[in-house]
Amino acid sequence: NPAWHGTSAWKLPWREANQVTVNIGGLSFQPVSEGSIILGTTKGGWVYGSQRPSFEARVPMFFALEHPLTSSEVGAILGIKNDGADSAMEALTSFDLHELAERLTKTEAFESFTEKNPVGWELRAPTEAEWRQGHAQNVIHLGAGLTERLADAPASNYRGAMMDGRPRPNELLGPASSQASAIAVHPRKPSVIAVTSVPLERPLPNVVARLILSPVRTGRAIRVPQNTERWSNVRSEVLWTTVL
Repeated sequence: NPAWHGTSAWKLPWREANQVTVNIGGLSFQPVSEGSIILGTTKGGWVYGSQRPSFEARVPMFFALEHPLTSSEVGAILGIKNDGADSAMEALTSFDLHELAERLTKTEAFESFTEKNPVGWELRAPTEAEWRQGHAQNVIHLGAGLTERLADAPASNYRGAMMDGRPRPNELLGPASSQASAIAVHPRKPSVIAVTSVPLERPLPNVVARLILSPVRTGRAIRVPQNTERWSNVRSEVLWTTVL
């Protein structure tokens, strides 16, 4: 499919070893198999407007932390001893997470991994496509009532979304330019998951973060078209208006 040309992550030489855990800085990254994930919905109505259009995102194999970063894990990365309760850390901003990733990329374990697998790697928060792929494979877990920071910029709908799972750039102006997309789990219904947004530089209660080790996508980004097929919509509207 020409939509995936230029994505070198689909030609990884070590895919037969995709059950290997990668340990970096005391963190254990579990493998998430490559595959396709359907995002969005085909349902009509204004209430589903932010979830349209439905599209297929193809995600390469990557490695993810099973749970959000805890206070002890963050302390270990920073070289700070933590004597408190080891729970998911809610004090991390998106900038803090970026700084932690930068520290880990300078470790011997990360350098050794990239030398053995020279396709280009980055440590960062997951995108929505990566998060849902890992969640579907029972690798990524998030507790009820928690919200997790993503690498994507917020958007009003899936128009312009990245179809290979790479982070969506922030192309917004105003207050939304200082926000990050996030995944939220319903406090009483863990199966109900929604997309929301959180401030980049301000921590919030019940907002957590995790890191993934993901291959860098190369080449031109293939995106969901920005515009709808207007003539198709007109025909649909004429048909249903006539029927009604």
